Amino acid sequence: CSRPLSRSRLSPFPSQPCVAEGLCDALLCFVALRAADHEITYPSRLIYYLNEDSESTYHDLDTRTRSQGADSQVIHLAQASFQLEAFGSRFILDLTLNNDLLSSDYVEIHYEEGKPVLSKGGEHCYYHGQLRGIQNSRAALSTCNGLHGMFDDGQYVYLIEPLQQTHSIDSAARPHSLRRSHTLQWAEDPDTLTEEEMLLSELSEISWLKRRKKRAMPRNVFEEMKYLEIMIVSDHNLYKRHKSKQHTKNFAKSVVNFVDAVYKEHLHTRVVLVAVEIWTDQDHIPISVKPLEMLRDFSKYRQHSIKQHADAVHLFSNVTFHYRRSSAAYFAGVCSMTRGVGVNEYGTTWTMAAALLQSLAQNLGIQWDPAAKRKECGCVESWVGCIMEDTGVQHPRKFSKCSISDYKEFLLKGGGSCLFNRPTKLFEATECGNGYVEVGEECDCGGRAECYKECCKKCSLSNGAHCSDGPCCNTTCLFYPRGYGCRYAVNDCDISETCTGDSGQCPPNLHKQDGYSCHLNQGRCYSGECKTRDSQCRYIWGPKASASEKFCYEKLNTEGTEKGNCGKDGEKWIQCSKHDVFCGYLLCANIGRDPRIGMMKGDITPTSFNHQGRLVDCSGGHVLLDDETDLGYIEDGTPCGPSMMCLDRKCLPIQSFNMSACPSGSHGQVCSAHGVCNNEATCTCDATWAGTDCSMPDPPKEPPPSEDEGPKGPSATNLIIGSIAGAILVAAIVLGGTGWGFKSLAEDVMGRSQFIRLGPRGHTDHIDL
Repeated sequence: CSRPLSRSRLSPFPSQPCVAEGLCDALLCFVALRAADHEITYPSRLIYYLNEDSESTYHDLDTRTRSQGADSQVIHLAQASFQLEAFGSRFILDLTLNNDLLSSDYVEIHYEEGKPVLSKGGEHCYYHGQLRGIQNSRAALSTCNGLHGMFDDGQYVYLIEPLQQTHSIDSAARPHSLRRSHTLQWAEDPDTLTEEEMLLSELSEISWLKRRKKRAMPRNVFEEMKYLEIMIVSDHNLYKRHKSKQHTKNFAKSVVNFVDAVYKEHLHTRVVLVAVEIWTDQDHIPISVKPLEMLRDFSKYRQHSIKQHADAVHLFSNVTFHYRRSSAAYFAGVCSMTRGVGVNEYGTTWTMAAALLQSLAQNLGIQWDPAAKRKECGCVESWVGCIMEDTGVQHPRKFSKCSISDYKEFLLKGGGSCLFNRPTKLFEATECGNGYVEVGEECDCGGRAECYKECCKKCSLSNGAHCSDGPCCNTTCLFYPRGYGCRYAVNDCDISETCTGDSGQCPPNLHKQDGYSCHLNQGRCYSGECKTRDSQCRYIWGPKASASEKFCYEKLNTEGTEKGNCGKDGEKWIQCSKHDVFCGYLLCANIGRDPRIGMMKGDITPTSFNHQGRLVDCSGGHVLLDDETDLGYIEDGTPCGPSMMCLDRKCLPIQSFNMSACPSGSHGQVCSAHGVCNNEATCTCDATWAGTDCSMPDPPKEPPPSEDEGPKGPSATNLIIGSIAGAILVAAIVLGGTGWGFKSLAEDVMGRSQFIRLGPRGHTDHIDL
């Protein structure tokens, strides 16, 4: 007992909170309390018998439909109910097949003789639901082989799994193990940690002590349902532990099924499984007890070997990490091919679900909640743990207020743009009531509160209704007019989405293409965020900090010392070339003693000079995140010269980023100067313009005279007027202006009339450094 226990290495189920100082105490808690909260139960399925109006119990728990051929895909019942008795209570579980779990493109991959073998489909027996009669309860279970999963009655979390079959399933009910749990917490003893664990422990303890103030944001960015498409990869030893491909796949699906239930409730985000890969032949990366090493190797594997689309790819490994956490993931890395990854150590279904809840949250920019901020974060209740608590809560049930604030801020900065792509159909066949509009349906409210059910009856629109749900559908079941704002821009690099006038759904979430100028020409857009050295200094050191003057960068980063460099090669600091000085070490003025995010590695490098008769502050520091990202260097995408941006500590021309060009108008202007080029290399036109290059005048149309008439296209008169208006506008541009280009969204809103001269590919030639 020389080492404290990671939060996922034990499955204790105490009826009272138990604080353990280390492994021995944790095991004592576990042994003493486990028996009292563990019972054997014999669940049964509730069914209706012929000519009976009430439910009866049936010992066979199988939910596979009976009307399917021997060679057809296995289909499970859309709804099922189960009853069990334990702990002096009777529980009835009302479950609905989680049709959001698997995407329509879901694939399963394994390896034979080193070559991948792909198959579509797979058995889907994963349910969400609640306890009958308990409003705030929830359940997430699978029925492929007995009942396997968990449910929550608001007081306890119950974990159920089938015991080994010792009898004929046709003659008796099958025994199941049922455990219940509040929480387990433990305090770590620094004397028992290795040097590496001490470093990682300190990183986590100090990382998130200071948070930014909450900022106002459009309600619908957070409240709009988002969809995180995830791929799960299982390593070779995990496959051998489960002894079959089917059990390995079912394990991954069960974990994701539970995670989806929590994210849906707290973060307005569905977790959709798009692929499961199993390393049946051998491990495809080195498996290590050091999670950060494995995280880097897995990131490279994803970039070079995984072809399937996913917003995040996570590895389930049979290894036990030498790390105080059960997982590691890149902070705010979702939607990125290189950083949208995570690694998770082996545990039971529920402990791996807890690990995935946390590692996916890291991908979504959600920080750890330190013990010192339990009250502020809303986690003071000793019975109920928060998912991102830093104290080691077993079976956490909710995201804290701080976690939700972090997620909102991540979205506000422009992160997570890939999460707004709503799947078009389900993996399963058409089913009325699953919340998705599928073939043969006009609408489908499912259980969603934002759907106007009077507009939709039996998955058909009511007479006179144009829509039933979505940000572009009003309460009278009609479309909002074209141009009505349905998703506001969250920053200078985002693009406001507006209703099309012929759909209840808001168009896909897009942002400006990389390279647009932002923040009054002081920054550049990169992955939907406005990158400046000033904002990076404030993000790390607080609101009083600012970027140091150009003199600091030109002097210090060319020296190749701890106080200024372009990285490190072994133990030697790398000198920046004069061309790259604005892409190396981040130098700031007015920095505080401690960073507001991350942890210092080493000391702050305070440096100042007398320059042109005044004192210039040129300070910096190496600030590490949990994933070992060093915030002490200037971020990729930050401007470093005219039409230049940083990438891997090099200052490169924007053209070298190989961005696709957007359509240009007849005068060579990108999007005809009536729109912006988005991240899909298409034009998002201003409200009164249309066409692939935004060259066609398109004023708002008058609403139709009657509700029975559908949305109309432009009339001949409107087209003629629009053509004349367009000709006048073109003439005005030709005669009156030599400036040409596109404006930022902020300039459009403020009605500014000046233009910015563009360089190659429509990027501005001038930017202040």
